[in-house]
Amino acid sequence: MLPRGSRGPLPPLLLVWALAACAARASEITFELPDNAKQCFYEEIAQGTKCTLEFQVITGGHYDVDCRLEDPDGLVLYKEMKKQYDSFTFTASRNGTYKFCFSNEFSTFTHKTVYFDFQVGEDPPLFPSENRVTALTQMESACVSIHEALKSVIDYQTHFRLREAQGRSRAEDLNTRVAYWSIGEAIILLVVSIGQVFLLKSFFSDKRTTTTRVGS
Repeated sequence: MLPRGSRGPLPPLLLVWALAACAARASEITFELPDNAKQCFYEEIAQGTKCTLEFQVITGGHYDVDCRLEDPDGLVLYKEMKKQYDSFTFTASRNGTYKFCFSNEFSTFTHKTVYFDFQVGEDPPLFPSENRVTALTQMESACVSIHEALKSVIDYQTHFRLREAQGRSRAEDLNTRVAYWSIGEAIILLVVSIGQVFLLKSFFSDKRTTTTRVGS
């Protein structure tokens, strides 16, 4: 996976490496996408390989981003505007470098954090002889079941981490707005209180002056 056009560091998402040796080639990255910026990634893919691109905006603005996927000839395979999250599966029609880009160019001041998972190819069999005609042994079947269950656990953990990060971002944004609103209300209350004090002081001062004149 080769990123290009970046304006800053790309901090990788924490991965679970327990099944890395037996998993299909995949890239999971969380990166910062500044306002008016575009980030592209390139991947060498062989013809006939099945690929899946899944992405989600974690923080920033309305949690949306533009996404575009092109084949080696520049043909657009996928294009979506202002999407919060989506998933796209395709089969490579030819050998070459495929390009997919995330754009925040429509935003003038909102910073985004984007997560994507790009999977290339199918998972290889857990056992070299898994596709043989004879049935698997009880031990092999148990290993395959555990392997599939662990992959599901990893997927669930990833989605829950993304939801937790997005929820935390929304809560922090709401907390900031409430704090600013409270400060504004306090300032207005202080101004009104001071204004009332000066108004009452002026009223009693005028009344005292009037009484003095009448008495004279």
